[in-house]
Amino acid sequence: MRSRSSTHVAWAVHWTLDAVWERLGIGAAIRRVAEGRRVDGVAVERVIFALVAQRALESGSKLAATGWVAERVAIQGLNGFSDDQAYRSMDFLLEALEEIAGEIFSSVAHLLNLDLDLVFVDTTSTYWETEGPDLLPELQEDDSKDTGNHTRNHGDAGGGSGPVESGRRAFGHSKDNRTDLPQVVIAMAVTRDGVPVRCWTFAGNEGDQAIIRTVKDDLGAWNLLRMVWVADRGFASAANRAYLTRGGGHYIHAEKLRHTNTEAAAALARPGRYRTVAGNLRVKEIHVAPGGHGDGDDGARAVRFVVCHNPEQVERDAAVRANLITHLTQLIDGSDAWTPARRSEFVGSLKAKPGLRRYLRRTAKGLRRIDAAAAMRETHLDGKWLLRTSDAILTPEDLAAAYKQLLAVERGWRDMKSSLGLRPVFHYREDRIRAHVQLCWLALLLIRVVENTTGDTWRNTAHELDRMHLVTLATPDGQVAQRSTTTPGQKQILAALDLPEPPRFLDFTVPAAD
Repeated sequence: MRSRSSTHVAWAVHWTLDAVWERLGIGAAIRRVAEGRRVDGVAVERVIFALVAQRALESGSKLAATGWVAERVAIQGLNGFSDDQAYRSMDFLLEALEEIAGEIFSSVAHLLNLDLDLVFVDTTSTYWETEGPDLLPELQEDDSKDTGNHTRNHGDAGGGSGPVESGRRAFGHSKDNRTDLPQVVIAMAVTRDGVPVRCWTFAGNEGDQAIIRTVKDDLGAWNLLRMVWVADRGFASAANRAYLTRGGGHYIHAEKLRHTNTEAAAALARPGRYRTVAGNLRVKEIHVAPGGHGDGDDGARAVRFVVCHNPEQVERDAAVRANLITHLTQLIDGSDAWTPARRSEFVGSLKAKPGLRRYLRRTAKGLRRIDAAAAMRETHLDGKWLLRTSDAILTPEDLAAAYKQLLAVERGWRDMKSSLGLRPVFHYREDRIRAHVQLCWLALLLIRVVENTTGDTWRNTAHELDRMHLVTLATPDGQVAQRSTTTPGQKQILAALDLPEPPRFLDFTVPAAD
């Protein structure tokens, strides 16, 4: 009896990602850029795709990726690769990122007909389980050298140059509340459809205000006709606003409701009627003169604000405040008997808890009490947020809806940190950290396109496609690789993506004649 052997590997989910990868022009962009750098474009593109697919499906180290491709999946044109090939491909991706990202953007924007009048920008941080920062990052670019689009003179927009992209781990403000660990800062630009068009990495102690300038210059090089930048209050500064409006650009950003500037405070204090634009959203438009005195007569120098109010959020904010006051009351119960030093120590312990400290006051005798006046002032802010914009065309409804869409960016951060395995990061070299982030960006780009097209989550889509396997049967008479039958769910996904069914037979060979 002749012996035979068979293997089963996942097939459809990787085939689908590969098809979307090619349709978006990502593979073609990498191969085209590689040709001009005397690199084997086909080989390096296949390895980069494999690393991106691993991010999207089963995140792990680059060494784990070599075994994943060799033993568990079937990626067309790639039977396997070494960890050295993986690192060389990452080095190429980072070296040629400007060209590759520009080509990908042009192709994706054209094919998907992206709405690019609004660009959402936000930052996050990711940390390392290590004790100290990077003092001498490897391959860090010298600021004194000509670094192309990375180093710029921003003149009167805030002074100095934009930060150089860096994967240097340093202590800074952690958005994961891990200030005890070194980190890097990541910025991402996303369309109103949730499609990430570019990603940047900076040193862990870089501030949001400086990062926005590098982001604007990089996207500005793509010659977009009109852009309105939507960002959270971390980007709110006069210097940033001046820089974002250069070249006809505009901005939408939120203002702080507490301890805010005079113009924003005047907008909040200005009476006016709200207009309901949705079941849970009311808006009113306010024009304030520079400095906050008067309404500016709607002149060219008037500052445009939109006060947004959510009646449902009012109840939630009131409930949160009541819980905070109850908790604070319990904390200070019996504090009259404390020593002055202990009372001061208690106040210091609330430094990182502004929600509690806000409602604490000190009497003339140094005792601690609930600040009822502060609680009353807070009621006037319940359910509100305040937007400032330089755009005179978008309606108040458009402005409020645009800012709420920043949730799409926040969802992208959650996916990058969890599903795509942004953390933990198995790299310590500065350049490899940046390359790792770019692999996560490409994976998120593929996932968002699939989700927007199918109308379903990537988790559900990948689970259904993963049911299709490629079975390879090898005998002395030859070898055949055949996929399993397409399910109705898989047919629906492929139809939504406008993709044909994968070929039934991938390989059919017979032994060579003696």
